[in-house]
Amino acid sequence: MMNWIRNIWEEVARPLIQRPRRVQVAALCTRDTGAGDDVLLITSRGTGRWIIPKGWPIDGLNGPETALQEAWEEAGVRSTDVLKEPVGHYSYDKTLNDGTAQQVVTSVYRVQVTDLADDYPEADQRRRCWVSPKVAAERVQEPELRDLLLQM
Repeated sequence: MMNWIRNIWEEVARPLIQRPRRVQVAALCTRDTGAGDDVLLITSRGTGRWIIPKGWPIDGLNGPETALQEAWEEAGVRSTDVLKEPVGHYSYDKTLNDGTAQQVVTSVYRVQVTDLADDYPEADQRRRCWVSPKVAAERVQEPELRDLLLQM
C-alpha cells in the first residue's frame, strides 16, 4: 500500500503541485590581475541590478559553449578558455513576461577572459565592470551566487 501511495505522489500529485525547475547557464568571467582574479559583472536589462552573464540553454550548444555565447552577447567577452564542468550552481526566482515568478537553477561555468569588445550585441543595453570577487559578492543579490564568489 505504501508503494502505491508513493507512486501516486511521485508520478501524479507532485508534478501537478510543484512546477519543475527551469535551467539557465551562466558565465563567471574572470581575468588575472597578478594579485588575484577580478570578476566581470554586468547589469540586467530590466532592473539594472548587478549579475553575471547568463541565459537559457541554446540548441546545439553544450553548457560551456552556451556560457561563452551569453558572455559574448551580454558583455562582449572574447575567450576560448572555459571550464568544461560547472564551478557551481545558484538558484533565483525569475519574473517571466506574464508577471509570474519561476525558480531557475543556474549552472555556472568559469570563463577566462582574453579580451573585451567595445561593440557587441547588447552593448547599448548593459553596463559592465571589473571588480574583486569580494566586491562582486556585495553587489549581487542571489545568496548562492554570493557564496560562490566568496569561495574564489
